[in-house]
Amino acid sequence: MENILQHLKLTGDLSGAGTGRWLDCPGETLASVSPIDGRTIGRVRMAGAGQYEQVAATATEAFATWRMVPAPKRGEIVRRIGEALRAHKKELGALVSLEMGKIRVEGEGEVQEMIDMADFAVGQSRMLYGKTMPSERPRHRMLEQWLPLGPIGVITAFNFPVAVWAWNAMLALIAGDTVIWKPSHKTPLTAIAVMNIVWPVLRDSNLPEGILNVVIGDRQKVGEPMINDRRLPLISATGSVAMGRHIGKVVAGRLGRSLLELGGNNGIIVTANADLEMTVRSVLFGAVGTAGQRCTTTRRLIVHENIVEPVTRALIKAYEQVPIGSPLEDGILMGPLVDTDAVATMQAALQTVRDQGGRVVYGGERLTGSIYDAGTYVKPCICSVAADCAIVNEETFAPILYVMTYKTLPEAIAYHNQVPQGLSSAVFTNDVLEAETFLSAMGSDCGIANVNVGTSGAEIGGAFGGEKETGGGRESGSDAWRAYMRRQTCTINWSGELPLAQGIKFGRSE
Repeated sequence: MENILQHLKLTGDLSGAGTGRWLDCPGETLASVSPIDGRTIGRVRMAGAGQYEQVAATATEAFATWRMVPAPKRGEIVRRIGEALRAHKKELGALVSLEMGKIRVEGEGEVQEMIDMADFAVGQSRMLYGKTMPSERPRHRMLEQWLPLGPIGVITAFNFPVAVWAWNAMLALIAGDTVIWKPSHKTPLTAIAVMNIVWPVLRDSNLPEGILNVVIGDRQKVGEPMINDRRLPLISATGSVAMGRHIGKVVAGRLGRSLLELGGNNGIIVTANADLEMTVRSVLFGAVGTAGQRCTTTRRLIVHENIVEPVTRALIKAYEQVPIGSPLEDGILMGPLVDTDAVATMQAALQTVRDQGGRVVYGGERLTGSIYDAGTYVKPCICSVAADCAIVNEETFAPILYVMTYKTLPEAIAYHNQVPQGLSSAVFTNDVLEAETFLSAMGSDCGIANVNVGTSGAEIGGAFGGEKETGGGRESGSDAWRAYMRRQTCTINWSGELPLAQGIKFGRSE
């Protein structure tokens, strides 16, 4: 652990605010506690209102310079950032495991997502395309162009402590924006480590401070000023539905933009025509990966009534073989929950399942003894419930899988779509009619819909996000870059005359 922290320059009391250099933060000290064994691995002096103002002012000033750098040149800077992250992949991935609890391969995979996003953004920097369109007026030309938006705020959650920042920041950078990052209080060290890696790239390129910024502070001193700040035309926020409702309301009140990535209560429909071996393998990763703490975690399994018993038996057998322990150890497939509050929330949800007539058919208990006592380890859990069980409509950020049955595909789709969230979804079937029905307008109501692919593990090439209480935002690939820019329609008159649109004649008749 000490070697990782030293390599990433995370020793001693750390500043919680920076613009390219670390600021003096006299605020309260925030302890970063590893869920692996309960040890404090670092301390951060949190930013206050004064530090937030310094960061916001510097980001605003830097925007005036950065927006005028040609987009392909901005892409070259992002390429260098990707190379710097690549050089620190193993150490930064280990830090993600140490601070958040996901297993090492997932931690390194998250850093790889950052690198992939940098690569994607480099190419996108030469493809910020606008359109041309014919004018109804003679000798006029019309076009639209995309221009930098401004300093943007990025608020991230603990479960993907670095990747979600990269989804936003890499595209924002090539768009010509500066970025202010407010990371989760549960994972402050990963954010500080990333800044220590990327700032030298900006300095070596003779760029001003304020292009990439971080501010770690509480809601009242940092969070509220940030979402109320009119200098920030866009707030991108990942977190709970309650948080998203508040941020959306505040930002809308100042007529700013919100990009919201909120709850996911993801379901898989398993038809009688599914490949069951492939289904079980996919559900295992989707439900157990990251200890059930992904926004795309598989939480609901809607199984045809004729195959529910063999599917459940196969899942229990697979769950029994999942090694649980320190995420830094080889061979471990599930690490701890992020903290004791998460464990308590899981236990409360399981009691609710019982109260509402459901059954816990496997797991769910907190693990004790040996290495488990100091950490926050649980057994992944499978529950048998009715489709109308109320707890199924809630997202519990834990490895709980609800299994329910259906008779017909329309019934299964209705069960799938009845929850208020709409992020990721899947159907497992070898029947093309069932697959196409699921992907049609009468099928899944989610932002992501897969066939014979699980709900978790989205690629960065496609826009990521969902509908309903998931918030409607889209990040990462496809045309998500447009969220970070402003569209401008332009008309050029080269006629020497001044005709008006719609044939309007304005003036005295001769």
